[in-house]
Amino acid sequence: MAENTNSSGGGNAGLAFIVGGLLVVVAVLAYFMFFRGGVESPTKDIDVDVNLPRVEAPAVPSPGPTTN
Repeated sequence: MAENTNSSGGGNAGLAFIVGGLLVVVAVLAYFMFFRGGVESPTKDIDVDVNLPRVEAPAVPSPGPTTN
């Protein structure tokens, strides 16, 4: 009886569907992560006004009398 060495590779068909499905899932996730699903975020107008009290250094005491 002769051996049949002709293999069709049918065992890899399931693996091909799994890899293809994973690629589709990654592509969909990347689309929503990078393009946010095509929805643009609203622009924000931020206007900040900071008013701080004026800070002055304490007065420097005048030097006392000098002795020669």
